[in-house]
Amino acid sequence: MNNPVLFENLRVVPDFPIPGIQFQDITSLFKNPACIQIMRNEIMDLYKDKGITKVVGLESRGFLLGSMAAADLNAGFVLARKPGKLPGETVSVEYDKEYGKDKICMTSDAIDENDVVLIHDDLLATGGSMKAALELVKLFHPKKVYINVIIELTIEGLHGRDVLEGEDITTLMRV
Repeated sequence: MNNPVLFENLRVVPDFPIPGIQFQDITSLFKNPACIQIMRNEIMDLYKDKGITKVVGLESRGFLLGSMAAADLNAGFVLARKPGKLPGETVSVEYDKEYGKDKICMTSDAIDENDVVLIHDDLLATGGSMKAALELVKLFHPKKVYINVIIELTIEGLHGRDVLEGEDITTLMRV
């Protein structure tokens, strides 16, 4: 992957949200229609032959490309959200964040054992929210689970891929 057009259009915001962080801003990618098409095509190329039946997008930036990928793959789209954001009965998994805990939720009828699931988000850093999403999806016992992110941070001290060891993970960009 690592398309040079994506790198040219990725905006890096220094010292956001705190000093020392080099924030990888995907909004600059979504402003450019060529970047959107490149990302869509790359995901389609990666997953067109995998039998994906559901794409799970993590709140909220995972909704952007995740819903497009679902449409392109002729799959359903599932929202993975914070507590209190989904109607009806939900299933949730709690996970640790840098400063506290959080939960990720899906509706209780979102996935079934016949589904092949692609979990999508914008960024893989420490892996906490993606691991929680994976655990949540696996509660439904789908046939297979794949993971995709737009950007994987490879900065020293971040071990997102290690947290997801053994899982089928693809990234569009490694920074």
